[in-house]
Amino acid sequence: MKKIVVLIFTLSQVCFAQSQIEFNSSYTKIKNEKTDLQKFNLDNSSGKKKAGLAVLYSVLLPGMGELYANNFSSGKYFTIADGVLWGFVFGFNSYASGMENNYKNFADSYGSAKVAGKDENYFVNVGLYMNIDDYNRVKELERSYADVYPKDKYYWKWDTQQQRKEFRKMWKSSENAYNNIRFAAGALILNRIASAINAVRSVSRYNKNLQDGYSWNINFDYINNFAFPSTMRMNFTTSF
Repeated sequence: MKKIVVLIFTLSQVCFAQSQIEFNSSYTKIKNEKTDLQKFNLDNSSGKKKAGLAVLYSVLLPGMGELYANNFSSGKYFTIADGVLWGFVFGFNSYASGMENNYKNFADSYGSAKVAGKDENYFVNVGLYMNIDDYNRVKELERSYADVYPKDKYYWKWDTQQQRKEFRKMWKSSENAYNNIRFAAGALILNRIASAINAVRSVSRYNKNLQDGYSWNINFDYINNFAFPSTMRMNFTTSF
């Protein structure tokens, strides 16, 4: 009888030791799983805007960088300005091209000018001198022989001063319109630079508000309960 008690006690000790080993192993596994789950963390920090993208959008279309940064209330003015400036560009270009065709046709009709393939300097001189002989005489007196025009290729002759002045007036109108296009193009560039700077500031404010204002966070952990089955828990936290 005594031997049976000793045997039972020995077996119980062995079983208890085995159960302790299994429990420790399970606890270690659960702990590791909990650590791995805690690494699975969703945070809205990825919602931050990038200044580089804002600059790119503003360069492509002013105001879009601000729209990207949720600040189109100020960006819309850059978009409107861009539309107005492009309207000026197309309008001035259309007017300048029309006036250029007019003064070339006028020079051809009334001054017998050889307008095909000529550069801007030629039309400047056509508007300043009554004919090619007057122009060449001045250049010869200045000893600027390289600037003397061959008569067969650069001929022109106005009948009256009024014709020459009318031509020069049309030429000036065309040149002024082309100059306005250059100013509008410069304004388009400046508008993009200003929009890009404003977009970067908007991104900075957006990210700061995102960090200091409302934020949310989701994480998971593993709950080990001796009385009940182990469970997984999701934690959702917000801050203002």
